[in-house]
Amino acid sequence: MKLIIVSGLSGSGKTVALHALEDAGHYCIDNLHLELLPAVVNQLRQSPHAGYGEAAVGIDARSGIESLDQFSRIVDEIRAMGVELQIIFLYAELATLLRRFSETRRRHPLARQGIPLMEAINLERDLLAVIANQADLAIDTTRSNVHQLSQSIRERVRQAGRQGLSLLIQSFGFKYGSPVDSDFVFDVRCLPNPHWQPGLSALTGKDQAVIDFLEKQPMVAAMQTTLRDFLHTWIPRFEADNRSYLTVSIGCTGGRHRSVYLTERLARHFHEYHGDGVTARHRELS
Repeated sequence: MKLIIVSGLSGSGKTVALHALEDAGHYCIDNLHLELLPAVVNQLRQSPHAGYGEAAVGIDARSGIESLDQFSRIVDEIRAMGVELQIIFLYAELATLLRRFSETRRRHPLARQGIPLMEAINLERDLLAVIANQADLAIDTTRSNVHQLSQSIRERVRQAGRQGLSLLIQSFGFKYGSPVDSDFVFDVRCLPNPHWQPGLSALTGKDQAVIDFLEKQPMVAAMQTTLRDFLHTWIPRFEADNRSYLTVSIGCTGGRHRSVYLTERLARHFHEYHGDGVTARHRELS
């Protein structure tokens, strides 16, 4: 049996993630009290009904501090059953969480009379730290919409079904903020910028005219070689450390030309070595 525990800060997209997993064929349970999890998992394992071989459970701070203190023990108990367990933790910047609650007019699950929303968010962050610290995959949803998060979850689950490390190479624009859930962040703003070339500004690094321009630049070729060699050196070290996921982010100013071009080239190169375990994503083109 395969089980995914989905947790995270309220407003960061836990429900969206569970819906994406349900669409992918997982049997999903939301807001399960943590102490009930071993019994539920055992029941699913023994159930004669089909469809319980892959399940996902949403766990949040409503389990209480006493239960969350037992998280490590409960995870060990589930793994001892022979269950293949993965933990996904979602989070977002404070300002984004405040805005989302304001826009949806939802009440924070930990908010009590007289406790401000910001204090409830910080309390929840502290309570869930034990889960965040053991997460196999942490996803920052600050700049993700519903569709982007759903796609990310589906891609990660698909990759988790294969052996070996799953490599995500993503482009982004520094003007919109750096992705904080990256293992490596590379700045390629030093390279010639197609934005200033006549007729190229409105295009992207996927368009042939931009590709032709960048392929003529020796600095771009040198950067590509440097990044490729760096990753070839260090990816095996992450695999040896039993890492399931590696995220490499490549940023230029707007995230539309140079970073997109290099992301596509590197993803294509490493696909030869890791097959379907390599995914290219372009944050500013989504």
